[in-house]
Amino acid sequence: MTLSNNQKRRMRSAARLYAVQALFQMESSGQTVEGITREFEAHRFGATYEGVEMAEGDLDFFRAILDGAINHQARIDQSTDRALVAKWPIARIDPTLRALFRAAGAELTGDDAPPRVVINEYVDVARAFFPEGEEPKFVNAVLDHMARAARPEAF
Repeated sequence: MTLSNNQKRRMRSAARLYAVQALFQMESSGQTVEGITREFEAHRFGATYEGVEMAEGDLDFFRAILDGAINHQARIDQSTDRALVAKWPIARIDPTLRALFRAAGAELTGDDAPPRVVINEYVDVARAFFPEGEEPKFVNAVLDHMARAARPEAF
């Protein structure tokens, strides 16, 4: 079965959301990347909960985000710290936002997607987690700073 570009985009968007959830869960529960990946593959991608079908995600992309976030966490956290106000280092921010910055940072350190696409996608993820708050604007500002530092040639 051949997927349309729109289906591929939706699957990548779902993978980003799942990656943020997985990184959050890993931090809060101490699970390994292998364990969390198995759990998400078996119980999240395309599963149905209380009559609501979860989106099918791009599993390879999900794994790549997790691998990048974990393998480059120190560098991503340093980049995030530089983008944050000095009084709010990454250790003090909401764990969901910390997971989001790590997932986005994994993509921003690569050359796969244009930084603007990555920023827009993760602002949408922030809206999913914080629909009424100011967090999406905060995410946009921090990721813009991180992207300009990581890939200045793209701006």
